[in-house]
Amino acid sequence: MYFTKLIIFCLFLTSFSVSATTEKILMLGDSLTEGYGVSEEHAYPKVLEGLIVESGKDYQVINGGVSGSTTASGTSRLRWFLKAKPKLVLIALGANDGLRGVKLSQSKKNLKNIIELATKNNIKVVLAGMRIPPNYGEDYTKQFQKLYIDLAREYKVKRIPFLLKGVAAIKELNIEDGIHPNRKGHKIMANTVYKYIKEYL
Repeated sequence: MYFTKLIIFCLFLTSFSVSATTEKILMLGDSLTEGYGVSEEHAYPKVLEGLIVESGKDYQVINGGVSGSTTASGTSRLRWFLKAKPKLVLIALGANDGLRGVKLSQSKKNLKNIIELATKNNIKVVLAGMRIPPNYGEDYTKQFQKLYIDLAREYKVKRIPFLLKGVAAIKELNIEDGIHPNRKGHKIMANTVYKYIKEYL
């Protein structure tokens, strides 16, 4: 727990490295967001920041990804970043819940808490959909995917159907473990996210 908080604190400090007038976007996620297997500059949050800056807008994208994290830590982690005053948060959590067989009701509750904390603080929310292999049965897999659809509809937030669209299970777009994207994969993810958030910029 201490180590995780230390990581988040270090990430939090980076939010003050730019002008106070720079708008901020928070990517709240796990190893997919942190950029496991690639350098920070090649992880999709940094690539996304480049795309936004190239469009002529002054934004900093904060990488709030922590490897191994689940939805359970999302609310407390978001609180760490509130002082950075992000305009928008991408919630990219839940993959580890699914891989560990966490009860869907609990994952849903955790995601609700994150969304509600964000909206309470006037932060726009984009929810990134996740998918998992059918390790825990076809019904669990389908209901897991539906969870994101239901939440987006309930809270009227924009949803990215699948964060890893065009990347998952494609060998040349992932590192050796076949799960985490490589540089090319992160570029595709950045473009996917940009397509869904650009209307808020």
